[in-house]
Amino acid sequence: MNKTAELVRIPAGKAVIEGALNIPPLSYGVVLFAHGSGSSRHSPRNNFVARILNDNGLATLLMDLLTPDEDRNYETRFDIDLLTQRLITATDWVKNNPQTQGLPVGYFGASTGAAAALKAAAKDSSIGAVVSRGGRPDLAGNDLSRVIASVLLIVGGNDFGVIELNEDAFAQLRFTKELIIVPGATHLFEEPGTLEQVAKHAAEWFHTSFSLP
Repeated sequence: MNKTAELVRIPAGKAVIEGALNIPPLSYGVVLFAHGSGSSRHSPRNNFVARILNDNGLATLLMDLLTPDEDRNYETRFDIDLLTQRLITATDWVKNNPQTQGLPVGYFGASTGAAAALKAAAKDSSIGAVVSRGGRPDLAGNDLSRVIASVLLIVGGNDFGVIELNEDAFAQLRFTKELIIVPGATHLFEEPGTLEQVAKHAAEWFHTSFSLP
């Protein structure tokens, strides 16, 4: 977690969403991270991307959409509807938080978190952009056609199987969209330089989607 980030606790029914909120000076938008199954707000990959977004003037909220007990349950990890509801709850919190109120809101989703981000965006027309890294957008199902936010799908060139799932989901998206395949990258973008490409593409996508000059 970035040392300058603030630890926040967001009530979500009987659960509490813990997150790390980082707001750089003169932030022009805020990006909520929805991690994949078995990951957390401490994910080094998502933290790396968040730091790049922070450097580019975006506030970020890295959070655990599941409690530790829930995350130990395999079925709960893949409960896209639960992840979606938690993300919506966190979004409402961000919209009402004095530090982030009024900022354009976007989502960065990885793995199953990408599906939750797209389903949440389908329910909230104020969401400006969604970026998926190695995601499973196909798990958003029929909600894909309801997303009006601009959507960027980023997949590794060697992430066989997931590429095809992203291509199928891409075809169902109806509004501003792009699919980027990063050459030589596998599912976790562990190869040198590949995660930097993800972060760069994400920063540019949010910049454009939030209608900055």
